[in-house]
Amino acid sequence: MARDDAASRGGAWIQTFTGRQFWPLDARPEEVEIEDVAHALGMLCRFNGHCRRFYSVAEHSVWVSHLVGAEDARWGLLHDAAEAYLSDLPKPLKRVLPEFDPWEERLLGVIAVRFGLTGLPSARVKEADWRLLANEKVTFMAQEPAPWHGLPAPFPGVELEGWSPEEAKERFLARYRALFPGG
Repeated sequence: MARDDAASRGGAWIQTFTGRQFWPLDARPEEVEIEDVAHALGMLCRFNGHCRRFYSVAEHSVWVSHLVGAEDARWGLLHDAAEAYLSDLPKPLKRVLPEFDPWEERLLGVIAVRFGLTGLPSARVKEADWRLLANEKVTFMAQEPAPWHGLPAPFPGVELEGWSPEEAKERFLARYRALFPGG
C-alpha cells in the first residue's frame, strides 16, 4: 500500500501473521484472512491469561460453533474473530470503556461481509458464549475470591482441554473448512 493511502486510513495499522498490513479501525473485507484469524485466536489466551493453563480464544470459538445449532455454527466460530485484530478487553474494562464496543462491532460487520454472514452473532450464539463461560470458569480458573454473579449452569458433558496454540489454530481451521466449504 502506498504511504499516502496508509496516511488516509489513519496510519494505525498492524502487521498480521501472514505479513499483511491491517487497519483494525478502517478494515476492509478483502483484507481479512482466515489464516490470520486462526493464528491470532490460537495464540490469544482467554481471561487475559489469568487461568491455570493456556486456553485459547480459538478453542473457545470451536466449542461455541459446536454448541449452537447448524444455522448459527458459522457465527459461533467467528463470533470473536474481531479479537484477532483488536485483542479483547476483560468485561469489567469493557463496561467502563464503552467506546470499544462500536469498534468491535464495526470490525465484526466487516468480517461478516468477508465470510458471507448476515448481521451480527445471534442471541443463541451469545447465550452459548455466556453459558460456556461457566464451563471455562470451572475448568481453567482458580478458586474464586468472590462469586461470579449471573453465570448460568454449565453445559453438561463439555470437557475443555486447553489445546496448544498450534493445535487450536489447526482445529479452528478444520472447523472453518467444514463450515465454509470452498471458502
